[in-house]
Amino acid sequence: MRINRQDVDVRMAIPGATVRQHRDFGTAGDLGGISCEYFTLGAGVDTTPLFEGLDGDACQCPHWGYVLVGTLTTTDGAGVQETVREGDLFYWPAGHNVRVDEDAEIVMFSPQDEHSAVIQHMLDKVSG
Repeated sequence: MRINRQDVDVRMAIPGATVRQHRDFGTAGDLGGISCEYFTLGAGVDTTPLFEGLDGDACQCPHWGYVLVGTLTTTDGAGVQETVREGDLFYWPAGHNVRVDEDAEIVMFSPQDEHSAVIQHMLDKVSG
């Protein structure tokens, strides 16, 4: 499977953030279908208001990914923070929020149904 990032469907485009998601990128056992995602994020973006209303007011979908450019900090439900930077592989378990410290581009792989629901929740938030 190969897809150019420009061919990945834009699911959300708001000031400071473009979220691209390609569903049915593969399968991962009990996790089911996997989507591949490409995020372009501006410094200062914070998911906290976008995730309000989700369980724990946090993203409840795990992600595996790679930071192409920039710096991001996640905060879990217990307040523990972790920062990832350009060149880092990462795993974000369910129950996190993300703050973009420096303009960033990341690639992620996620359980597609779970993450599609989170993306839809964000779309609903920004559309009012």
